[in-house]
Amino acid sequence: MADLKELVDKTRSQVAAQVNSAMVVLYWEIGKRINEDVLDNKRAEYGKEVIVQISQQLTLEFGNSFSEKNIRKMMQFASVFSDFNIVASAMRQLS
Repeated sequence: MADLKELVDKTRSQVAAQVNSAMVVLYWEIGKRINEDVLDNKRAEYGKEVIVQISQQLTLEFGNSFSEKNIRKMMQFASVFSDFNIVASAMRQLS
């Protein structure tokens, strides 16, 4: 029984690490797409309203993880780490 419990715990930990990595990539990609495709890498005044609308739509469909504050953090994350290879390298070190 102890071996089975250990197997379950180990697998749960691996799944959690994979989910966390996938979420980091998702958040980075959302930030990157908003920065590049929606705002065209500019901080135009209309961008404030666009971010509010994106947040509202994503929150309605997927929950509170997509609040305006979190969307802005995703955008900042993608700006600071503009190269995905840096993000991937950091994820490997954190897991």
